Amino acid sequence: MNQTIFIREAAPADYNRVLELIQELATFEKEPDAVEVTVDELIASASGSSPLFTCFVGEVNDRIEGIALCYFRFSTWKGKTVHLEDLIVTEHMRGIGLGKKLYDRVLQHAHKNQVRRVEWVVLDWNTNAIEFYEKTGATMIKDWYLAQMNETALQEYINRL
Repeated sequence: MNQTIFIREAAPADYNRVLELIQELATFEKEPDAVEVTVDELIASASGSSPLFTCFVGEVNDRIEGIALCYFRFSTWKGKTVHLEDLIVTEHMRGIGLGKKLYDRVLQHAHKNQVRRVEWVVLDWNTNAIEFYEKTGATMIKDWYLAQMNETALQEYINRL
């Protein structure tokens, strides 16, 4: 079956489907109850004069089957960088090249915006993703820890100040 793939920036009407794919990723990553963001938050954060992120959608035969969400960061060592927050392809569409096209679009976006680094996080058990990224020339940095503080821990910390 011939698949027509089209990559474009997300429009407000796309964010219901974007959220479905985010939820699918959370389930794949064994965190099905972790998603708290809403469609309204996504739309508001992607809009206005200073959007917080750019979301590219990948359509296959006119249906959104994948997304890549990224945003600019600032590195004290490198200056302007792009962080790829999530690259998601719905399970039944994996292996047709959609993920590569979304990945390519993020890297083109980064290059166009003259960043010095593109970075992202990948789970250590996601060997398919790791192998894909390494084949493209990405380096897996294994001696750094990812540190996070959730909303509850943040509130508890602030309360102790």
